[in-house]
Amino acid sequence: MKDIIIIGAGKIGGAIALMLAATGDYSVTVADRSDEQLAKLDKHPAIATARLDIADRDALVKVLSGKFAVLSAAPFSLTGLIAEAAKAAGVHYLDLTEDVATTKKVEQLAEGADVAFIPQCGLAPGFISIVANDLAKHFDSLDSVRMRVGALPQYPSNALNYNLTWSTDGLINEYIEPCEAIVEGRFVTVPAMEEREEFSLDGVTYEAFNTSGGLGTLAKTLEGKVRTMNYRTIRYPGHQAIIKALLNDLNLKNRRDVLKDLFENALPATMQDVVVIFVTVCGWKDGRYLQETYANKVYAGIVAGKKMSAIQITTAAGITTVLDLLAAGKLPQKGFVRQEEIGLADFLANRFGHAYDPEALRLKEAV
Repeated sequence: MKDIIIIGAGKIGGAIALMLAATGDYSVTVADRSDEQLAKLDKHPAIATARLDIADRDALVKVLSGKFAVLSAAPFSLTGLIAEAAKAAGVHYLDLTEDVATTKKVEQLAEGADVAFIPQCGLAPGFISIVANDLAKHFDSLDSVRMRVGALPQYPSNALNYNLTWSTDGLINEYIEPCEAIVEGRFVTVPAMEEREEFSLDGVTYEAFNTSGGLGTLAKTLEGKVRTMNYRTIRYPGHQAIIKALLNDLNLKNRRDVLKDLFENALPATMQDVVVIFVTVCGWKDGRYLQETYANKVYAGIVAGKKMSAIQITTAAGITTVLDLLAAGKLPQKGFVRQEEIGLADFLANRFGHAYDPEALRLKEAV
């Protein structure tokens, strides 16, 4: 049995803990500075709790020591501290961050480390990079890689056509920070909330626009090998125009606290969500210009005996799958590990990765 510590007792941290504990293969400790958050966790014999202030480095290193791995489900602003403590304690490190600067710091910490540092283990960045890299391998040479992901309400009922489904801080960060892309073969940064497009999937019309962090490390991996590469967040039509007005016309991009308060008090959260994943790769194979597309929708459902939202399922399944593969020796055991180093077939074959495979879920439910 592997001893795991999860930092952060929010909805995602709680989902990760329950999924790991339900296997019987992991002993889990969830650490948070909030007694209230810790009290909300599902009770399970394999889940323990620890009250911890992440800013107390000595206390953090002490609680990590002797564990197999630490999984950060904390806000992106705190993940750097957790990564530093993981290196000091000599434990494997995994996180869910979409923050570009944090990932660069983790990569620096991984240099010369005797344990693995695996950032961006969620949905996007995370699973989306695994899919895109797998499709890219089907071509002799690449032209374009387009990655689209959205966590959306199944039943939108406001002008934004949106409900809160995950971290408000992370959402705002994606809407404001610069976005990485490859344009005409060159690695560049482009503004968030721009380059809007529309597409249809299963008869539903969506819009997509630039947001930060979704490419993960894949842009650097494929730099010089692809002409165009970008990541955009999927929303229902009309969302982008209102958000741009809030950010730019009302200048809330420079008043994040006000924007966060507005979102959390005016947009209700929902458990009735759907995650839309849409990846298209174009290139040449055997002298022909071809396109391959991966399209998938993941809905809220029952996992480990508990009703979870689609964003909980996909995010928690991402990091638990990577942990499982690491524990099984199927990933490098030290240094910096990129998401695109993970094989899609290995991911989907994993017990946690089944959450992304509708056919596997149907078979499981039938049994």
